[in-house]
Amino acid sequence: MELTKYTHATVVLTKDGHTLVIDPGAYTANSAELVAATTAVLVTHDHPDHFDASILTAALEARSELHVWAPASVADALGDHDGRVTTVSPGDTFQAAGFDVAVVGGDHAVIHADIPVISNVGYVADGAVYHPGDAYFVPDTAVETLLVPTSGPWSKLSELVDFVRAVKPSRAVQIHDLMLSDAGKGSFAQFAGQLTGIELVTLADGDSITV
Repeated sequence: MELTKYTHATVVLTKDGHTLVIDPGAYTANSAELVAATTAVLVTHDHPDHFDASILTAALEARSELHVWAPASVADALGDHDGRVTTVSPGDTFQAAGFDVAVVGGDHAVIHADIPVISNVGYVADGAVYHPGDAYFVPDTAVETLLVPTSGPWSKLSELVDFVRAVKPSRAVQIHDLMLSDAGKGSFAQFAGQLTGIELVTLADGDSITV
């Protein structure tokens, strides 16, 4: 399986000629292009850096082969589209573009006590790659490749370190990093590596690794 990291939280998994696009949000300039090249999209929650309603709505209307899986807030915003938009909840499992997907999590990380907590799900693909969305939820199953959010109004280095320690992946890859400079990404990677013993891989937008 190939994992390609795009701007901020957008990730594409490729296997056997099929792609699975996760969180093609408004912060990712080529989200529409990525959606146009796939038949399966997963969305973790309804914040615009993870979910661009206009792109997905247009794609669903134009392409009958496209399917989207997302929590209720996203699914409600998109509409049913002849059953091609599926509402998911933690504990659900399904197949998408040849990938076995398990849904975990449930809640977005707390930004501030005055801001209501919204729904946020994470996805484990093929029991190997875990995209948590905006949360540091620890799944019950072992994960080989952990995607680690490193910037945002809710993120915190100490919680990131505890998240990586608890999941115990074989590798960790930095995502949700648009708010960090190159120096900031390097600093987070250095601290995370020192405190967890697991390298926090930093990929440039569009770069891929085999997982």
